[in-house]
Amino acid sequence: MIASVRGRVVAVTPSTAVLEVGGIGMQVQCAPGTLAGLRIGEQATVATSLVVREDSLTLFGFADDDERSIFELLQTASGVGPRLAQSMLAVHSPDALRRAVAGEDLASLTQVPGIGRKGAQRIVLELKDRLGAPAASNAHASTSTGTGAPAAMGIVPWRDQVHSGLVGLGWSAREAAAATDAVAPLADEGPDVAVLLRAALRTLSRS
Repeated sequence: MIASVRGRVVAVTPSTAVLEVGGIGMQVQCAPGTLAGLRIGEQATVATSLVVREDSLTLFGFADDDERSIFELLQTASGVGPRLAQSMLAVHSPDALRRAVAGEDLASLTQVPGIGRKGAQRIVLELKDRLGAPAASNAHASTSTGTGAPAAMGIVPWRDQVHSGLVGLGWSAREAAAATDAVAPLADEGPDVAVLLRAALRTLSRS
């Protein structure tokens, strides 16, 4: 298993990042919140999980080890694959998922595109005693960088990241654009892509 990747960030797109490790460019699939902590040209460390399929090897990247652990535990539930698990972490932080599962909060779980009420019930039933208790110390951490600086936006503007994240989660381009516009005022307080994405999803779930 490739537990983490450390190297210079050479590319950032709305869904992936490429880190140069020993002269090799490693492409990592990441949620928008994780990508927001990467800056092209700087060193970064990304916690990773390698998903092996017959026809592919896909490296998924996360802001921290806790997020990766939840990603892997989510996939032990029936019907939850790596893409859906990553979507769940794009919508909810690890602790928010712990709270939702422990409290049988089906409404929160069904905010994730691809999860209906029955799917949410199954996730609660199968994972209720496996995700652990939520704790403030397990909250989303910033992706660490070689400079020790706080996470910073990558080259992709926050609007593009939020819009692409919503489209990747199954919303139409028009719905994603409307939700992105709706959360634009929040960006004045600091363009935290993870926060903006979750706010946009709440907007879509109410419409």
